[in-house]
Amino acid sequence: MRILLWYWGRRGAGGQLTLALAEALARRPDAAIALSLSRQADLRPEIEALGLPCETVATYAGAGGFLLGTLRVPLLARRLVAQARDFQADAVVSVMTHLWTPLVAPALAQAGIPFVPLVHDAHPHPGDHGLFWDWRLGRELEAARLAIALSEAVAAALRARRPELPVARLPLGAHLPAALLRAAPAGGGGTAPEFLLFGRLRAYKGLDLLRDAFRLLREQHPEARLRVVGEGDAEALAPGLTALPGVRVEPRWVAEAEIPGLIAAADALVLPYREASQSGVVSLAFALGVPVVATPVGGLAEQVTEGVNGALATAAEPAALAAAMARLCDPAARARLAAGARETGRALADWDAQAAALLAALRAAGIGG
Repeated sequence: MRILLWYWGRRGAGGQLTLALAEALARRPDAAIALSLSRQADLRPEIEALGLPCETVATYAGAGGFLLGTLRVPLLARRLVAQARDFQADAVVSVMTHLWTPLVAPALAQAGIPFVPLVHDAHPHPGDHGLFWDWRLGRELEAARLAIALSEAVAAALRARRPELPVARLPLGAHLPAALLRAAPAGGGGTAPEFLLFGRLRAYKGLDLLRDAFRLLREQHPEARLRVVGEGDAEALAPGLTALPGVRVEPRWVAEAEIPGLIAAADALVLPYREASQSGVVSLAFALGVPVVATPVGGLAEQVTEGVNGALATAAEPAALAAAMARLCDPAARARLAAGARETGRALADWDAQAAALLAALRAAGIGG
């Protein structure tokens, strides 16, 4: 199977997924891998160090660059088609959508090259910019030979939207290099539990719900602490959060090398989301042996198993979330759930299994040999 992995984003989970998949697929004797990357990608040196055939394209670093760069999209589409043909690719797999993906993917379909997107979201998140979102996804699905969903919630939405399109379901793995995960120092274990919310701060992630839940939690567990780390304005999303006792807010981008230590230092990850497709930080937490507290929305209810690797709130509302967080305030329960998280994480960190599942999904759809 000859696969061209395509990702033109610059930073974040898309690059990490690309690196993890490329590294695992490259180890297989039944796969040959090439890549198309953004020249500005943060992880470009690490990906190029794999020694695989790789072409880079200049993308953009801001709104002005996007507008000017879009004029080059027809040329970039021809380049991607030519690269796929020269490599004799059985499929071009888009690891994560990019603003130019819907403009380029139809050229692959027109050239008879199977286009396979990993679809992370079937709908825009509440509060996110939805302009052209539906058009973008529609263009990608129309061009696709197969779609790969990372949660059953997304898979069901894709099947409802395009019943004739094959949809495969793969788990969202722990997408940081194994060496980084192994090197993370063990954290947590203190008598005063620290909860962590980590990631880009957005309206749909329910920081106001967490603020109200944490107030309730502190009434019964005044020793509990909360750390919020990520890009965004936490105070605009949840006024009063930063002034709560026991809360520490760090509004910043977190470099890849810092992520494992940040998560491992927590006693539990908390996801107070009002809507979700799935969450990559849940997979990372499990790989690091950190249990997760989450609201029962979307793919989160598939990822977190109550009493096994974390606690699921009964509803996306403050009292229910506070009750779920309270279950992690008991040291014995926390230790048991941490062990369950670590067991779950072993499978999610197995990228050889992920690579095998991807190849099996492609073959089941009649792609490649």
